Amino acid sequence: MRNFSLTIFMSLLLTAAGCSRPVVLTVTDEVINPCYLGNGVEWDPYDEALSWGSEVSEADWNTLFERLDFMKPQYVRCMINSPFTYFDGNGFDDNRNAAYLKKLLGYCQRNGILVVYGEYNPPTWEMKASTDWVKASVKHLNWLVGENGFTCIRHFVIFNEPDGDWASPNGDFDFWKGMVQAFQAEMNRYPALSDVTIAGPDAVIDYKNRASAYDAKGWLSATVADVPEIGIYDMHAYPGQRYVRSGEFLETLKELKAVVGDKPVILGEAGYKYFSDPADSALAQEYWKRVEGHPFTKGGDCNMLVYDDFYALDMPLLLMSVMNAGFSGAAAWMLDDAMHSSGDSGKTEDVKLWGMWNILGSEVFGDPSQEEVRPWYYTWSLMCRHFPAGSKILALSGDLPVGVSAVAAQLPDGSYAVALVNVSEQNRAVQLTLPPPGSGYTLTTYKGALESTPVEGRCFILPKQSFAIFAKE
Repeated sequence: MRNFSLTIFMSLLLTAAGCSRPVVLTVTDEVINPCYLGNGVEWDPYDEALSWGSEVSEADWNTLFERLDFMKPQYVRCMINSPFTYFDGNGFDDNRNAAYLKKLLGYCQRNGILVVYGEYNPPTWEMKASTDWVKASVKHLNWLVGENGFTCIRHFVIFNEPDGDWASPNGDFDFWKGMVQAFQAEMNRYPALSDVTIAGPDAVIDYKNRASAYDAKGWLSATVADVPEIGIYDMHAYPGQRYVRSGEFLETLKELKAVVGDKPVILGEAGYKYFSDPADSALAQEYWKRVEGHPFTKGGDCNMLVYDDFYALDMPLLLMSVMNAGFSGAAAWMLDDAMHSSGDSGKTEDVKLWGMWNILGSEVFGDPSQEEVRPWYYTWSLMCRHFPAGSKILALSGDLPVGVSAVAAQLPDGSYAVALVNVSEQNRAVQLTLPPPGSGYTLTTYKGALESTPVEGRCFILPKQSFAIFAKE
């Protein structure tokens, strides 16, 4: 991490501004979400590492654990590819290539992290309706939960993005509904799975498969109306920058939240795609410029802008929309580049470069710099650790200027946390009022580096192009 002190900078700004004409924000007692489940990441068990010719070493695992210890994810979405794990092409073996999955789930179990677990697809496309697969998949789930004690698994995804034309259901809602019923019936046979519910529909916001009767909102509405087996609703989102910064994405999420009412809905995957909106064209051009001639991605499913400081502002902005819309959490796509190749090919020339690092940068890709932490890890980590499970998401009153966004919560210990992002080109003085007065709060700011400073009173400067958390550490 690049180190420099913001303390003097902040003090000078405060003195100069005197908090004159500040942005006045008040944390109200209006509850948006009474029991937030928390924020987290997609963390899959390195299914392809062995096919890439490398193991994830103990040193690598220790590095991962240290980084996650700082992040404190409240939930993890963990998905497997069965041809790399318990399906060998001919039959099913629960122990096959299970070491990394058990390592990952062991960390989640020890740290009380809720896990949304599942399978991307059936072992083969032809097996998508196979009762043999249903039985083997649920048996494998029971092997994890019942036999290995990974009770951190609370929800189960049976198909990734079944609305997509890239998925085996190919947008067939009735087929997916029937498979949910088949999986639930099989799960009912195992007492250890009584506390595990199916998550769905796992559909992609702002996408419509031509072969499907429904768009994303239609999938969610039909699921609420016709699939009572679902224990938690989940959707995926890959908006563009203008869409989020304009507030339109927040309104879309509010519409989806209204469909499910008081029941929880989460984003199982969340990231940015900068291609569909003309307003993001400069970002798209930079993306493809970086893809050209890249040694280990062809750009088919990646985000070449995860290296940039602005992405460290975009991701918490997305999360603020999630929280202010009444959703119950989001998992960032994704933790680590070393988890997937495009199309699950098992090859290294087109990896899904989306992560906070690539833990196999040296061993597989010959580039140690890829193992370094990228900027958005820090801001996403702060959103995980300062808005823990059980928090109440609260409404803010006050007029936010263009370019400034905020979200607030009361934490289980009774203290408050307020996150702010300033993507404008002006420093902003902020005057913040909490419901009860309190002391011991700090302001943690990210603007190229991470710095914390005690806050006297409730007046502080939010630097331009920065992210900040006002909270007790």
